[in-house]
Amino acid sequence: MTATTASELAAWRAYSTAHDQLAAHLSRELTRATGLSEADYRILDALLAAPGGRMRALELRWVLQWEKSRLSHQVGRMARRGLLGRESCAEDARGWDITLTPEGREAGERARLVREHSVRRTVLEALGPDRLAQLAETAALLSARLERVAEEDPSCRAARAEAFPEAFPEASANPGPSPG
Repeated sequence: MTATTASELAAWRAYSTAHDQLAAHLSRELTRATGLSEADYRILDALLAAPGGRMRALELRWVLQWEKSRLSHQVGRMARRGLLGRESCAEDARGWDITLTPEGREAGERARLVREHSVRRTVLEALGPDRLAQLAETAALLSARLERVAEEDPSCRAARAEAFPEAFPEASANPGPSPG
């Protein structure tokens, strides 16, 4: 294994610090403007992108990269506030579908507008087109690497096959250990 240099660590720390600051800033703006938490927004945004505002809980967990208990508690809180519904999954009686309510759809759409405005003002205007293109290229490179790493991890392959059996039929037939 190659040793990490001081300049490499400094670059990582600078990125990590900027990422954390940006995430906190966007979250504060979202909460101030809408009353929604970042977790609320992530679920609403994912469901707004899903056909019919509906997604299997297992698939939503994969999309958000959350643990089962975190999703369960967050969905419960949001359902009590009238933003989400929980229905038995038609394809799998053991599973649940998470659905947007009309109130959840409205809140999610409003939150998307707030987030879009915040990202434009804070990130897009600061970077400009050339740096934004570099950011997109860097994100694609990291995503591809993470995809390869996930494919090499047996637990990750099993979790993905469980969430998306139609996309990974070979893994569904022999899923191996479950991530819990």
